[in-house]
Amino acid sequence: MKPTIGFIGLGIMGKPMARNLLKAGYPLWVHSRTRADVDAIVAAGAQAGASSADVAAHAEAVITMLPDSPDVEQVYLGPEGILAGAQPGTLLIDMSTISPTTAKKVALAAAECGCSMLDAPVSGGDVGAHKGTLSIMVGGSAADFGRAEPILLAMGKPLRCGESGAGQVVKVCNQIMTGVSLVAVAEALVLGAKAGVDPEVIIQVLLGGLARCGVLENRGNRIPRRDFAPGFKSRLHYKDLTIVQEAGRAYGVPLPAASLAHELFGALLAAGGGELDHSAVITVLEAMACTEVRSAKETDA
Repeated sequence: MKPTIGFIGLGIMGKPMARNLLKAGYPLWVHSRTRADVDAIVAAGAQAGASSADVAAHAEAVITMLPDSPDVEQVYLGPEGILAGAQPGTLLIDMSTISPTTAKKVALAAAECGCSMLDAPVSGGDVGAHKGTLSIMVGGSAADFGRAEPILLAMGKPLRCGESGAGQVVKVCNQIMTGVSLVAVAEALVLGAKAGVDPEVIIQVLLGGLARCGVLENRGNRIPRRDFAPGFKSRLHYKDLTIVQEAGRAYGVPLPAASLAHELFGALLAAGGGELDHSAVITVLEAMACTEVRSAKETDA
């Protein structure tokens, strides 16, 4: 019989991840700030917990998917948090993207309560969350990873990266690559569009050569259609790039390209684009270049 799972945080990523656990046959208890999100997963077969502590009290393993480091600390360490309800031996898996130092802090608190903890941030966006193909970067002991792996396989492809905090370090590396790639795609499309080339043609050509990348494959064709509905919100990527900056300072590593991406995302937030998809960073460059990347079909219409 499969263990009962608690899932806390049913946002753009968390909701489809929870659905995939249900499809895999795991009994599920859920909790989230937005009641409508909870109701949607309950309708699919889960049970609703009154609080994070209540969810933990009913679960053998608890997964969290939360926006930022302070949210993770509150949900785990608060008076109605997970550690207030979890029994010794409960496996805790935080799949949020947070500071590596916060991941280690919460893991130490969990150990003091007799619980095992993994940091397991993901990459693949909402598309990967729906398809169950997320790249899952795991930090923690080999034994705890062995317990968690069957659960994680319902949501994607887990890989143990090292001890506690290592998953978050690898996620920092991922967000450097993604953020810089988003800016590179934006620069290429803005230049091509201002020179009079149809951006859809540019995308088609780039996808056939060495310049192809996950950002171009997953987001490229949405940009000329001006589709910035959030798969991953810009304000969250800005948060991640802030963590990148902190990690660079902590480890003494210069990150010039990531720093530029951080500044451009900051400009997007200042312009009111924080709730848009992170591919909307192109709008900052469009404003600077006094042009707009739009498909020929959109222009003709």
